[in-house]
Amino acid sequence: MAFNIQDFITKQVTSAMGSVDVPSAAKNQVLNGLTESILGSLTQTATKAGGIEQLKNLLTGKTEAASSPVTALATNIFSKNILGSLGLGEGTNSALTGLIPVVIGQMGGILKDQDGDGDVDFNDILATLGIGGGGAGSIIGSAAKSILGSLFGKK
Repeated sequence: MAFNIQDFITKQVTSAMGSVDVPSAAKNQVLNGLTESILGSLTQTATKAGGIEQLKNLLTGKTEAASSPVTALATNIFSKNILGSLGLGEGTNSALTGLIPVVIGQMGGILKDQDGDGDVDFNDILATLGIGGGGAGSIIGSAAKSILGSLFGKK
């Protein structure tokens, strides 16, 4: 079964949100906002110069989430797009933005050396995401390999 980063993030956000008192009317918006802000940060980081290396360092645990530019970007996205419109108060806003490094920190170490060659590389990313081999997913896997290969300079 392929690793689904959105499901992983949603589970981590849901778990972390239990420690913050959020009005029930705003819970879904906050949950979705946190999840989308983190995913948006990962996506935006991946598309900028040096972003793949930042993500690799974050996802292998080499960079601490609290000091990562990925975390700072997710916090900015969440504060601007979600918290600004909810009016939850400074204490709640602070507690919610404090969850972002916790959730991103949970992602540290999900990317590991899968093929035993001593480093984390293109093949390890494919293995972590469950891409490779034959079967029903081979067309999707081939497309993903092509896209990821262009990012990492492999075909």
